[in-house]
Amino acid sequence: MQIIERSRVFNGHYKVNQLIVQDGDKQLKREQFAPGKAVAALVYDTARQVYVLTRQFRIGPEAKILEIAAGMIDGDEAPETAVRREIQEELGYEVDKLEKIVEMWPSPGTSSELITVYYAEVGHKSGEGGGLAEENENIEMVELSWEALVTEPLQDAKTVLAVQWVRLRGTPEPSPLSGAGSFRVKASNGPARPA
Repeated sequence: MQIIERSRVFNGHYKVNQLIVQDGDKQLKREQFAPGKAVAALVYDTARQVYVLTRQFRIGPEAKILEIAAGMIDGDEAPETAVRREIQEELGYEVDKLEKIVEMWPSPGTSSELITVYYAEVGHKSGEGGGLAEENENIEMVELSWEALVTEPLQDAKTVLAVQWVRLRGTPEPSPLSGAGSFRVKASNGPARPA
C-alpha cells in the first residue's frame, strides 16, 4: 500500500486528513485523525511517596477520566521539554528525574498521533498545577499510594501502559543520599510493595 494523495478535510481544534491509498489496482479513500505529537508521564513524588495523576473531562469518553499528566508538543519542541512543561502546568512540579518508557501509536488504525510516555520523579512543587486557564483546562490532581495505583480500575491506555511498566520494573523507593528514587526489583510472586 502507498499513499498517493493527502488533503486536510477538517481544520478545527483537531485535524482530519483524507488519504488516497493505492492498494494494487485499487484506490481507497481513508480518513486520518491528525492531532499531532503528544507526551505523557507517570509522576512519582519521592518526598511524599505518592503517584500524582490527573482527572479531567475528556471528549472521547464524554466524562472525567483518571490519567497520567499529558499534553501536546508545541511546534518543534523536544518531547523532554514538552513533558516537563506539562508536568509543571498540570501538577505544579519541577522534574528531578525523567525516564522514557516508550514512543507509541495509541490508535494506528485511525490516527497519526504519536505519544512519548515517560516516568518522572519529582520532589518540589513550584506552582499550583491544575492546567492553564487560557487553554480552558480544569485539572484535578489525584494522589495515589502504590497500593491504590495498582488496584485503581484504569481506563486510559497510556496510563495502563505506564502503570504496568512500573509494576514490572518494581516500586521506587527513596535514596538516602539524594532523595531521588531508585527501583526495588519486583518480587517473583507479584509486584514489589513499598516498605
